[in-house]
Amino acid sequence: MFMLLPICCLMKAGEKRKEEEMIELEGPLGKSNAVNRELISLERELSTSWKNGTVDPFGLYLYGIVLKDKGNENLAHTVLVESVNSYPWNWNAWSELKSLCTSIDILNSLNLNNHWMKDYFLASAYQELRMHNESLTKYEYLQGTFSFSNYIQAQIAKAQYSLREFEQVEVIFEELLRNDPYRVDDMDMYSNVLYAKECFSALSYLAHRVFMTDKYRPESCCIIGNYYSLKGQHEKSVVYFRRALKLDKNYLSAWTLMGHEYVEMKNTPAAIDAYRRAVDINPRDYRAWYGLGQAYEMMHMPLYALHYFRKSVFLQPNDSRLWIAMAQCYETEQLHMLEEAIKCYRRAANCNDSEAIALNQLAKLHHALGRDEEAAFYYKKDLERMEAEEREGPNMVEALIFLATHCRAHGRFEEAEVYCTRLLDYTGPEKETAKIMLRGMRMAQSSFPPMDVEHFPP
Repeated sequence: MFMLLPICCLMKAGEKRKEEEMIELEGPLGKSNAVNRELISLERELSTSWKNGTVDPFGLYLYGIVLKDKGNENLAHTVLVESVNSYPWNWNAWSELKSLCTSIDILNSLNLNNHWMKDYFLASAYQELRMHNESLTKYEYLQGTFSFSNYIQAQIAKAQYSLREFEQVEVIFEELLRNDPYRVDDMDMYSNVLYAKECFSALSYLAHRVFMTDKYRPESCCIIGNYYSLKGQHEKSVVYFRRALKLDKNYLSAWTLMGHEYVEMKNTPAAIDAYRRAVDINPRDYRAWYGLGQAYEMMHMPLYALHYFRKSVFLQPNDSRLWIAMAQCYETEQLHMLEEAIKCYRRAANCNDSEAIALNQLAKLHHALGRDEEAAFYYKKDLERMEAEEREGPNMVEALIFLATHCRAHGRFEEAEVYCTRLLDYTGPEKETAKIMLRGMRMAQSSFPPMDVEHFPP
């Protein structure tokens, strides 16, 4: 009969020695080529038991981990599927299986028994594969059965966070904290939302709350790091992100956020190292690829930057910020690839450009290329968007001046007068420009009086 306990002990002993080697060779946050030296004997014993049919679902789970660590992913799929089909309540087995599903084709090829744990697995796997709408749908379906599950609520918030629906995310996390005031799990994501919205007081309160609850959790350290980052104290922020990594060296968010802090501190080599560690842990982390692109752009290496920006937009094609970053890279003096930049700005405009950059840049680029009709089209769209959002600023003045000039040049004096009249509400030089244009148009119109057909002989 297969004995599971000695196998577990042997595997744990091998992992402990591997951890010690990693610390000795590279330090607690470093990389190392250390391996679990017990894998060969473990694989031999588990393989024999599996072929003899004497291994239970937990033994199959361990065998799947060994096969994965040895690089035999195809057999690992088979063994882990067998484990979860035999005993579907072992979430660790599902998690190992999920890490092997690097594409939707692999996920769809799995022969899984119908069970509610399968729905949890699929929802989580969709999230890893950046299929956020599918993940959200699956979690909402599960919520119908497990209506009081804080875990499901947090996962719904995670899916909506990836879809950049920050308002809904904030509402969910506020409810989670009301239901579970001492919750630390997933609260680092809530801190990211508060950071993005610059909610300083709310982030300060959250940081104090998790510090009092459990300050030695990676999530707590990341929240406090975000708090110091929002205060502009980037050195302190790095201290807390490094503390999170001492607690969990594979904590992806800490590597990525630490990279952002190094970018703010203009420490480009350290930023690149942090981002590379992040993509080593999870090659599907678009934020780290985007960070690498930013870092190389700071080093005036646009071709390298483009390479990393392309990776980020491949993973997150609906994020306008990524398309804008790539467009700006194409615009640099070294590349000056304006047609490619236009394509990127168009994608950004179609992806709900919340920063209101793409339409204005499209208008400017078309104008620079001598395509004034296209430029007028985008200035007009940008003007309509600013009016709908009740925004004021230099972009509105720029659009009004261009459209007034363009309409006047094409003899559309009434339309030009409308734009000029709106410019009269401003107090800067644009007001004088509008007055000059209005005077010129009225003089031009008065010099060509309307012709009366009665003056012509039949």
